[in-house]
Amino acid sequence: MGDIEGSYRVLQTPGTRLGAQFNAGISTLEPGQSLSGNMIGGSKSHGRGLQIRVEGLDDSQEFFDIDPKAFGQGLLSEVFLRGNLIESDYFGLEFQNMQMNWVWLEATKPVAKQVRRPANTLFRLSVKFFPPDPGQLQEEYTRYLFSLQMKRDLMEGRLICTENTGALLASHLVQSEIGDYDDVADRDFLRMNKLLPYQERVQEKIMELHRRHLGQTPAESDFQILEIARKLEMYGVRFHPAADREGTKINLAVSHMGLQVFQGNTKINTFNWSKIRKLSFKRKRFLIKLHPEVHGPHQDTLEFMMASRDQCKIFWKICVEYHSFFRLFDQPQPKSKAIIFTRGSSFRYSGRTQKQLVEYVRENGAKRTPYQRYVFPYTACALFIRKTSYSVVDSPQLSPFQPKGPLCLSPSFQMSTLSLPGPAPSPLQSPILSEVGSNARLEEEEEGRRKRYPTDKAYFIAKEILTTERTYLKDLEVITVWFRSAVIKENAMPEGLMTLLFSNIDPIYEFHRGFLKELDQRLALWEGRSNAHAKGDYQRIGDVMMRNMCALKEFTSYLQKHDEVLTELEKATKRLKKLETVYKEFELQKVCYLPLNTFLLKPIQRLMHYKLILERLCKHYSPTHRDHDDCKEALKEVAEIATQLQSSLIRLENFQKLTELQRDLIGIENLTAPGREFIREGCLYKLTKKGLQQRMFFLFSDMLLYTSKGVTATNQFKVHGQLPLHGMIVEESENEWSVPHCFTIYSAQRTIVVAASSKVEMGKWIEDLNIAIDMAKKSQEKSSIFLGAGLGDHSNRSSDEVSLEQESEDDMNSSRTSLDKQTHHRANTTMHVCWHRNTSVSMSDHSLAVENQLSGYLLRKFKNSNGWQKLWVVFTNFCLFFYKTHQDDFPLASLPLLGYTVSTPEESDSIHKEYVFKLQFKSHVYFFRAESEYTFERWMEVIKSAASTTGRMSLLIPKGGPMEINGN
Repeated sequence: MGDIEGSYRVLQTPGTRLGAQFNAGISTLEPGQSLSGNMIGGSKSHGRGLQIRVEGLDDSQEFFDIDPKAFGQGLLSEVFLRGNLIESDYFGLEFQNMQMNWVWLEATKPVAKQVRRPANTLFRLSVKFFPPDPGQLQEEYTRYLFSLQMKRDLMEGRLICTENTGALLASHLVQSEIGDYDDVADRDFLRMNKLLPYQERVQEKIMELHRRHLGQTPAESDFQILEIARKLEMYGVRFHPAADREGTKINLAVSHMGLQVFQGNTKINTFNWSKIRKLSFKRKRFLIKLHPEVHGPHQDTLEFMMASRDQCKIFWKICVEYHSFFRLFDQPQPKSKAIIFTRGSSFRYSGRTQKQLVEYVRENGAKRTPYQRYVFPYTACALFIRKTSYSVVDSPQLSPFQPKGPLCLSPSFQMSTLSLPGPAPSPLQSPILSEVGSNARLEEEEEGRRKRYPTDKAYFIAKEILTTERTYLKDLEVITVWFRSAVIKENAMPEGLMTLLFSNIDPIYEFHRGFLKELDQRLALWEGRSNAHAKGDYQRIGDVMMRNMCALKEFTSYLQKHDEVLTELEKATKRLKKLETVYKEFELQKVCYLPLNTFLLKPIQRLMHYKLILERLCKHYSPTHRDHDDCKEALKEVAEIATQLQSSLIRLENFQKLTELQRDLIGIENLTAPGREFIREGCLYKLTKKGLQQRMFFLFSDMLLYTSKGVTATNQFKVHGQLPLHGMIVEESENEWSVPHCFTIYSAQRTIVVAASSKVEMGKWIEDLNIAIDMAKKSQEKSSIFLGAGLGDHSNRSSDEVSLEQESEDDMNSSRTSLDKQTHHRANTTMHVCWHRNTSVSMSDHSLAVENQLSGYLLRKFKNSNGWQKLWVVFTNFCLFFYKTHQDDFPLASLPLLGYTVSTPEESDSIHKEYVFKLQFKSHVYFFRAESEYTFERWMEVIKSAASTTGRMSLLIPKGGPMEINGN
């Protein structure tokens, strides 16, 4: 199947770790403790040993010999070592207690004191901590084990989802296990393997979906499983039955973000860690003490009744561990032992925090030995089955001459640079985008290609038309192929709207399919992939452009209807619940890598691209060049259409932005009111009684909103204040408050003090605010329509009194929590990037970004690596999206550029290649290499348009005290 790429570990015989000079299991002991002989059984055991049976996530079983007095850590270490498991802290061993409840084996207690009959007990390896996204899992092998946990949860009815979603997950599991679709193999596999409780009902659906995963590697299948699962409400949820004060039966659960309350399978409340001051239990009562500002001083303790004290304590311990693992930077210190007597439980989480684990894996990456997948015969045909180290039963001795498995490449999650404090993992440092094994050959091929292909600037300009056309056609397919399929499948769209939408976009799509073929053929001739280049007849592009720009005129009426299409689609989603659901679910799919309605703007935006590229060609050619006149004529044709649609595009972009914000903001209605224009969005720090608090601000032509990031499943922003622009005054106030880059906003109802991340950012805000205030003053009648809209701040304060209110919000500390990873499916929307990078973006920036879209192959390398890897890169919406090839339907990783700097490499970087540019944000450094001087300049140009040079926030943000967690 070709060379194996990525990061893997070779497993020889089970239990053997190649090249390991240290214990692979990560210690979960308290500081000061050691693994003494009586803790780890095995060779140092004296007397009769215990034989412990452990079931792996692949359902295979192994036996471990431990000392009768061995502690839990001894068994855990043995399992992790034999399993060759690096990211072991995500996992644990669970067993059923006398009440038949699954409980976790504790590391710091003897096994025999936790389990009545250890030799007769089945322990099973399970995922203990579920991170909010699979991108936080560094290893492909870990993601594989997580996908097996999803498989187990599906079968046990824990991962509750619709039958359609269940079938989709099952189809990826089938692809992961047996490879590409084959009718006989699929039926055999599904007959022999139970993946869903209702599998018979949806078997044909599973097979139909499996057919679509052609070419998807096992690693990609694992990633898809985790991507789908993490968006389900029941991902990682483990119910603990309880009752509230009124006796209503509920279920409690704990996750990375805090405590959750369910009624049946419906989540009815979430208490974020930042809201909780103390967790404790007294006999059967489980108590949650909240910070006073959350529910007021008289309602700060919530009480739940559980079946027994033991169940209360079990859940309390899980809460302690979850809080420590996800929220703390360093593992907690052990509680000092009382000399005479103790009160309460001394239980503490004894392992590494997630932050420590991520750093450990990143720092020890070079020490890892590869993990490979092998081809094994399965029933009638050869299928790809991965053997883990637990599969000692029926697992043959692996010979180095056995055939290797398929190309194993794992996608990286978006924006992982934004999740962790300090030197966070790179969004590109994952197996799918890591160094390939044949870098020397790749560089030789690239050098040979450079010498063979044309070097004329006109060729590279023509090539830009081709590469961007490829991306444009893929973007059209998001609507014409993928979205159409979704609405037809669910019968979610009225016939009239279907006709309006697709009768307008289908002809455009068909035209561009033909246009792309023409471009591809012409470039092939130009490059000399046939003999035509010898005559020099086809080293031009103007004739192709002129012919097609003239043909585009026929589609002007279609393009003019896009205003109506966008408006009607938005109205229908508000009116029809089914369509709204399909719309939202579609935006969760990987193929929809931008907000859906953004794709509807692409046809008009593409006209602007043609105009800019043709202008570049005309400028390059001398008037006597034989391609000049055709290019000039083509430019004239497209400029004419673009001029007609310019005002329509401005209106559509504004409407698209308002509808996008409407979906992402909670607490504001009718944001798309007629006449309202979006001006700027960005992060500022607002002065409150608690000090400076991070807020997201949105400036419109009639009002200023400020919000905080919530903890909803989609990570929406919650509106806290709305200030009308009419009568507003803005003044710099650094000296008054002794806060850098600080200014005061005086409005009719409230005065607020905010600080920007830099002087440049402050200047942008003040300038835009003053322009917007002036515009509002000139159109008082129009602005008065909007003053009553949405959520207003009504206060009796005089206008010169500064507001320092104590704000109640969903997540007071969301701006600085260590591991509250975003779960928003569109993490690259500008508001989320602005929030994390402390910057802002204006509507004029958005308009400029539309002009500066670019696609093409680049070579990429990391700061500390040697080789280069070829990737297909798409730049749009202030973000780089990475693909393996231009045929891929969706990006495998992305890199938001706001806050990055772009430059040429320095001497110290030791880059001895031409056309290389350097991208840097804090400690994240990437090098990209273009194929020519022209393409190098173009990438530099567009990236500079998106990357902000403003510095990060330097103010000291006050931190709250640690949360107290006690048990009694």
